Amino acid sequence: MSGVPHNPDGQPLTTDQAFININQTADPGLRYYAAWWLGKMRICQPQAIDALLLALEDETDRSPDGGYPLRRNAVTALGKIGQGNDRVVLALINCLHCDDYYVREKAAQSLESLGDSLAVPPLINLLEGGVAAAVQDSDKPHLVQPYNAILEALGTLGNAELATIIGPFLDHDVPQVRNAAARAMYQITGEAQYAERLVKVLAHDQLQLRRAALMDLGAVGYLAGATAIANTLAENSMKLIALRGILEHQISFEIQSGEDTSPISDDSRQVMELMDSLL
Repeated sequence: MSGVPHNPDGQPLTTDQAFININQTADPGLRYYAAWWLGKMRICQPQAIDALLLALEDETDRSPDGGYPLRRNAVTALGKIGQGNDRVVLALINCLHCDDYYVREKAAQSLESLGDSLAVPPLINLLEGGVAAAVQDSDKPHLVQPYNAILEALGTLGNAELATIIGPFLDHDVPQVRNAAARAMYQITGEAQYAERLVKVLAHDQLQLRRAALMDLGAVGYLAGATAIANTLAENSMKLIALRGILEHQISFEIQSGEDTSPISDDSRQVMELMDSLL
């Protein structure tokens, strides 16, 4: 194997070649692809972590709008392979201050995936100013912060004490932000009223919002929404993904609570029957 960057020309990339590609700087495209590949393949070797952390400092791979494509891929990859690594968590927290909106968005998502509560205070800082500050960026096709990703991460990592911070976003002008707030509020409080907000979105006239609500309900495992999910006007493939999420949450709950006295509970069987009806 040579120590030079290499395009596999349709052939599978090897781990050794991915390390070569991500550590070189002559070809940004190969480096970008290698960062994605290391995360996709869950290459957890220290060499991969080191290379991806170094990629977070890259200044050469810039998009026309001034963003950092390589950093975005590196952030996403680290969210897949950086479990239990304090260096990764701290580096991703630092990425929350990047001037690239999409780096901040992916950093919030990756920190959520890693499940480290150390990320909660810096995520809260991004909500400074509350709903009043959550406005459209004057020069970009998005809000000033990736509020969806931030709220969802806080829902996963936080607790009920964050309700006063997250709750006001239930009244934001942007439907996706309201949905993210509802999802987070359900996660931190367990109150069905917030998940029911997402169930109502399943009847929205915009398919994109119905799809998003499906994924949110599946992600939080809202069992009472299973029938509504199955009846949503959306692709069966997406409904199946949402129902699978609910089923996984239900089985996990039954195991943890000691209620798995029978092979399949009535609740789990009901979800499985709904899934069968969509096949």
